[in-house]
This record gives sequence, C-alpha cells and structure tokens, in this order.
Amino acid sequence: MRVWRRAALVAGATAALAGLAGPALAQAPATAALNSGDTAWLLTATALVLFMTLPGLALFYAGLVRLKNALSVMTHCVAIACLVSLLWLAGGYSLAFSGTWPLIGDLAAFGLPHGRAAMHGDAPESLFFMFQMTFAIITPALIVGAVVERIRFSAVLLFSALWLLIVYAPVAHWVWGGGWLMDRHIMDFAGGLVVHATAGTSALVLAWRLKPRDGFPRDLAPPHNPGMTMMGAAMLWVGWYGFNAGSALAANADAAAALMATHLSAASAGLVWALIEWRRFRRPSMVGLVTGVVAGLATVTPASGFIGPVGAVAVGAVGSFVCYQFVDLVKHRWKIDDSLDVFAVHGVGGMLGTMLVAVLAAPILGGAGYGAGMDMVRQAGVQALGLAAVVSWSAIASLLIAFVVARTVGLRARDEAIEEGLDMATHGERAWNP
Repeated sequence: MRVWRRAALVAGATAALAGLAGPALAQAPATAALNSGDTAWLLTATALVLFMTLPGLALFYAGLVRLKNALSVMTHCVAIACLVSLLWLAGGYSLAFSGTWPLIGDLAAFGLPHGRAAMHGDAPESLFFMFQMTFAIITPALIVGAVVERIRFSAVLLFSALWLLIVYAPVAHWVWGGGWLMDRHIMDFAGGLVVHATAGTSALVLAWRLKPRDGFPRDLAPPHNPGMTMMGAAMLWVGWYGFNAGSALAANADAAAALMATHLSAASAGLVWALIEWRRFRRPSMVGLVTGVVAGLATVTPASGFIGPVGAVAVGAVGSFVCYQFVDLVKHRWKIDDSLDVFAVHGVGGMLGTMLVAVLAAPILGGAGYGAGMDMVRQAGVQALGLAAVVSWSAIASLLIAFVVARTVGLRARDEAIEEGLDMATHGERAWNP
C-alpha cells in the first residue's frame, strides 16, 4: 500500500502556466466533482490548525516567559497570523503551489484568480488555500519562541514577512508543490521539513544573532504560569489532529492512521520526557511533561501518514529522548539562548522524524510502504538529501534576512525596554492588571 494522496493532489494543482504569469493569464484548474465528506473534513482540519496558533501556541509560549513579557508573545502570534494571511494571498500561496519550476512556483495563482468554482482535487481550491495558509501562519510563529523577551516587535513583523517568501514558500514548493524533492518522492506527510526543520533551523540562527538574555543560562526567571503552558499544549495536541490527519486531504483511512499515529507518539513522548526528569531530578515537572508531548508531535509529523501504531510509539519515545538531550546541548554546550527550545523540540524533532520515516514506513514494520522504485535505502538517501537542502537553505537565508532586519528596523529591543518588559515598553499594556 502507498500513501501518496497528498502528493498526488498537490501535483494536480501544479499544471498552471510555467513562468511568472500574471493573474489575468492564469488558467483555471481542471474542474472536478466536489466530495462533501472530504470538504467537510478539510474545513474542520483548517480550523484545528489555526487553533494551534491562536490560542494554542500563544498560550503555550506566554506561560513560559516572565509575566512582564507574556502579552508581547501573544501579540507576536496574532500579528503574524494577520500578516501571513495577507502575504499568502499576495503571492505566498502561488509561489508554493503553482507552476512547474523545480525551485519556486510562479505567480499564476496570485490573488486566487480562478474563482469560487475552482477545485483542488475534490475540494474547493479556496479551501486548500486556507488549509495551507494555517500551516504558513504557525511556522514563523514557532520561531518567536527562540527570541522572546528581547526582540523588537517591528523586527518580528519584517523578519516573518521576508522569511515566509524567501524560506517557507520555496521549501513548500520543493516538497509539496511539485518541486525537485517531490519529484524524488520525498516523504513529508505534514511538515517535518516544511514546518519544523525550517522553523527550528531559523530559530537557532536568529537566537544566535540576537544574543542571549541577561543572566543566561543560569539566572533566568522560571515560567510565570505553567498552568497556562499546559492549556496551550493541550490545544496544540488537539489541533495537531487537523495538522497531521488533515494532510491526507480526505476523510479516509490515511487520515485515520495519521490521527492515531499523532496521538500515540505524543503520549509516548510525554511519558518518556517525564521519566527522564524523574530519574534526573526526582520530580517530573508538568512543563517537562507537556514539552515532551510537543516533541512527540513534532517528531511524528513527517511520518504520521506513513507509519503504523507501533512505529508511532517508537517515534515518540526516540524523539522525546533525543530532543531532551538537545535542550541541554543548545543551552549549555553551544551557549545559544533559544529561549523556549524551538530548535531542540521542533527543529530536531522534525529532522529526526524525517529520517525515521524511511525505516518505519516499511510494510514489515506496519508502515504504508514506499513510492515507485523506492526501498528503505533509497528512501533514506532522499530523506537525507532533502534534510540537508532544507536546513542549509533555512540557515543561510535566515542569516541574510536577519542582517537586513538589523540594518533597517533593528533586531534587539533597547535595554530599558527589556528591563521594563516588552508588554508595557512596546504595547503599553499588561497581560494582567492588578
């Protein structure tokens, strides 16, 4: 059995004009019969993925910072959602999912010119546009977690805008939009490369460029509201059902398998993280438990539609253990203040899952199998090639974008603003008033 529905549906939408064609010259996608069941599920999944960012990620991150910066983190998430939504219509979607060029799409789908009746597979193109938009929203929002409490609000906006068009859209085209990695049968069911590897790598680069917070790594204040973090993590867990199972683009067995793998990996990873803390500190923390859950969700993302339930448990356990080790490595060996462990949890998790799927997709291990002409060894080679390309491009492009942002609006907030807290200094509000 092969699970290539997402790839096949995406490929069906890449027959637009090659080259930079204006909207007036764009050709409408082929008309297909609307499947009400698939459409209803994709509508639901779209809402679930947006729910991951608003309010899930906003609450998860806000609970982990000091009280005086909680509102600024929430503001970043809301502002990114607004900004990316408009940029997705203005060219991001088209660069990711139109055209036949191997490296980047064209502008044939600029502004969605095909009208209400246009279809993508057996669902409206407008719905596919919205579903992919929610992925584009959460990806730069993840990066915020690496630089909280010290980055300028204007820098968040400018970096996110440039990053969406220069990093996210090309990588989405490579993997899902008919680009060179899709042609090589790369396996990334829901965004291990497109979302987590890009965001994690860029977060590490931006955190390094921005320099650490005062007192890093020993004298930082603890999370101001772990309960809020738990609520955000729970919303992420539920929303991830739409993230992974929705990526089947149909209400079918593939979606059900992805949902099951998502849940089992999260459960396995949460327990492993808690056991590590229990052994190391004699006290398993709630923040650690939910961080493990998120690590399991990130690790299973690229593999979710391709592996079986036992493979999902293994992915969660291995992902939690490896991500935990990288938290210490980044902070204490590399001395990089990735404030909320975006690289260690999301980046490393996505990268690890991208490689594990080459093994766990084997039918003998309960997986769905490989594409035409592929086996475990060939698939592992393709996964490694894709991972190297995505990480390299994300790192180089992010360094250049950070340079531009630093020379225009500036990256790091003023020392007085950092001391006062970005809530009042930047937004003139507090998360809670006495």
